[in-house]
Formats: sequence, C-alpha cells, structure tokens
Amino acid sequence: MVKSDAYGHGAVRVAVYLDDHTDAFGTTSLKEALALRSAGVMKPILLLEGFFSPSEIPLIVEHQLWSTVHCEEQMKPLAETPTDSRLRVFLKLDSGMHRLGIAPENYVSAYKYLSSLPQIEQVMLMSHFACADELDNPMTAHQLQLFEETIRGIEAPTSLASSPFILGWPVPSGDIIRPGLMLYGASPFQELHPNTAQLEAVMSFSTEVIAIREIPSGTSVGYGNNWSAERPSRIGTIALGYGDGYPRHAPSGTPVFIHGRQIPIVGRVSMDLVTVDLTELPNTKIGTEVEVFGQNLSINDVASWCGTSRIR
Repeated sequence: MVKSDAYGHGAVRVAVYLDDHTDAFGTTSLKEALALRSAGVMKPILLLEGFFSPSEIPLIVEHQLWSTVHCEEQMKPLAETPTDSRLRVFLKLDSGMHRLGIAPENYVSAYKYLSSLPQIEQVMLMSHFACADELDNPMTAHQLQLFEETIRGIEAPTSLASSPFILGWPVPSGDIIRPGLMLYGASPFQELHPNTAQLEAVMSFSTEVIAIREIPSGTSVGYGNNWSAERPSRIGTIALGYGDGYPRHAPSGTPVFIHGRQIPIVGRVSMDLVTVDLTELPNTKIGTEVEVFGQNLSINDVASWCGTSRIR
C-alpha cells in the first residue's frame, strides 16, 4: 500500500523503488493513482475507496486502474461505461467493520450482476478486518467465517490480509495481500509481537540541538509552565515542533535519541521547538544530532508515549 503518500514516506519514491518487488499498488484516490502513472509506474493500481464520482471512470479505464466497489450506487455507473472498458474491480464485503462494503445478504447478487456486465473483465472478492491487530479478539474469526460463508460457491481471487492479518493470522492460500504499515517498519499491533522483530524503519527523522541552558531546581520550561525541573538541569532546545509533524500532544518523557541513549522531552511541544533534558549528557553541544525516530528509536515507542500504541 502506498496510500496517503505512502504513509507520509513519498508515494512516487516508494512505488518506483518497489516496482520490481510487487504485483500491484494500492492508493486511496484517483489523484494518487494518476500521480504514480505520471511518474512512470505502470503496475496495476487499486483504488481502495473506488471512484468518488462517475466522471472518474473514463480515467480509470484510460489508465487501466483497478477499482474497489463498496456500494450499490457504484454499480449503475459501471454498467453505463463503454462495453469495451474491460474493468477489473474488487467487490468489498462489509463483514463487520461497518465502514465500507456490500451487506452480506446482497453480496452474491452484486457479484453476479457485476460479473454479467461486458464492461467488467474480472471481479475479485475483498473485505477488511476491524480487530486483526488484537490477536485475542474473536471478531476477526467471526468476520473471516462470515466472508467464507458469504462467498461459498464463488470461484474468484480474494484479498483479505492487511498488515496485522499478515503478521498475526494464517493467510488464506492465494490471497492478494495488502501490506501497508508493516512496509515502513512500524508494528500494527498494540503489544509486542515476535513477527514484528524483523521490521526495520525506512524513515529517520532527525534534527539538532540549537540552544543549551542551565536552570535551577523548580524552574519551569515551555508554554503553560507545565513541567518544572526537580533538580538543577541542563536543558537543550531542538529545532522541531508540531509544525514539522511531531505530535503536539507528546507528553514530557517522550524520548529522543542523542549520543547513544534515549533522553526525555520536557515541557509542551511548540510549533517549531521542543525542549529536552540533557542533564545526563553533559558533553552534548549546540549542533549535536537528535534522532526523533528511526533506526535507533522506534516510531512505536513515540506512539506509545503519545497514547496511540501500547508498545514500549
């Protein structure tokens, strides 16, 4: 998956790099897919949310894109396209996430209808799991059973497995897998999992120390005075803030990596600046590199401190 600009990594750059290592790509929208085509990426591209308007269908046909079909309202426009369109579509089943997809009771008839259209070259079967990142949650097994019961008797390729399912569950034979978050070295799980040990970060986010000051015990740092030194402290200011994409809600204690060890940020994250406690690193100087996340500090650790993961 290279949707949402390849999870912020740069969709064109990632797709060009992976072009010889994958059978197809997935994007959120037609705009993203056309950007890949303009960059010379000619592998099949699946529009994960399908087309937003019938006016997009001619471009889907022209650029030989694959489209998800997740509601009955998308079917009539497909039937009205030229009969030589030869579209490939992924028919999405709402197996329990209740976000996108055809209801189970309507799924087989939708499959038969799309398969009967001369405009449709192939219909593939698709669903998405709500709780695959929670390995003790019975919801995934329930959704998988519903999917298998719904498609019984249909001979068509399936696509079920996204990152947490690939890493944590038995992938059905022949399934068209959809790795996303795991491609970029981040774990999709809320807890430690042995299958994520080999994931490697493909992005490093670094900055540098731009100021250092000594403060006495009891001195507050940053907006709101919500952190105060409990000892005489050496405070560094680094060129980083929520304007650069760093989480504004990252609390004091969230680590950064300097001189081979993790040290905490202190005080509130500003738009362009963050303060860190350098007391244990007396040799740190202005210009010292600071890794915010990357090879030495997992993005999962940062996410845990920010409350979006429990891995730490």
